[in-house]
Amino acid sequence: MTYTNSSTIPRRTWLITGATSGIGRQLTQQALDAGESVAALARDTRPLVGVDDNPRLLAIDTDVRDAASVQAAVEGAVTRFGRIDVVANNAGYGLFGAVEEATDAQARAIFDTNVFGVLNVLRATLPVLRAQGAGHILQGSSVYGQSAHPGVGLLAATKYALEGLSDALAAEVGPLGIKVTLVQPGLTATAFLDNLEFAPTDEDYDDTVRKVLNTISALPPQSFSDAARIAAGIRLAVQSDHPPLRLALGTVSATDMRGALQGRLADLDSWTEAASAVDA
Repeated sequence: MTYTNSSTIPRRTWLITGATSGIGRQLTQQALDAGESVAALARDTRPLVGVDDNPRLLAIDTDVRDAASVQAAVEGAVTRFGRIDVVANNAGYGLFGAVEEATDAQARAIFDTNVFGVLNVLRATLPVLRAQGAGHILQGSSVYGQSAHPGVGLLAATKYALEGLSDALAAEVGPLGIKVTLVQPGLTATAFLDNLEFAPTDEDYDDTVRKVLNTISALPPQSFSDAARIAAGIRLAVQSDHPPLRLALGTVSATDMRGALQGRLADLDSWTEAASAVDA
């Protein structure tokens, strides 16, 4: 494949996974509205009907868990548009339940999509970005990439994994002209909560896990961020010459993560003596 030099491209080309709903759908629509091109990936792209006659949109049925499927989609995008400027790793889903309650199959399945799916996309797109000497990778994390509460252990585990992976990735590809941003929204008004998978329940966790679920279910609409505003915030980062490695979106998200980080610092500071005691 050949890759077009960025100086000849007036507008960005996006490759967006999970492009048919929620934040991914908003990113797709906002990019198209801005005159940009989008390779929209999802397992079933039929929900994009109505915009699929736009010549700047390429909808590709893709399962991020399948490396061959992802590779074919990336090749199709490059064939159509000549390059990829922004890779939005947005595909993912949630699993709710106590750590002990989650079955082995459920735990492996969520990692297959939320972590190994991301890796499949990175392996397929990074050769394109490296050849261009430019690009921006958006990693779909969340507030659960820096904090967790009862019931989200497995979801948070995938986001924590993504954050560690992305810290290293940013240092690896930065010298190659490629930017990385972890996108960390809080609760968002999308179908994400409606599509949560639930682990089998054990009554011993009713006072923790189920209590949290009831609290979230009772939250008023204004507690959830608007997906369109989230997408707009992401686009601001992409347009910046110096985008952040971590982009908290929503006051609740920023507050929760700040509290988690302050708690870690407090532990580190209060146990400094124990830490130094192991030195020779």
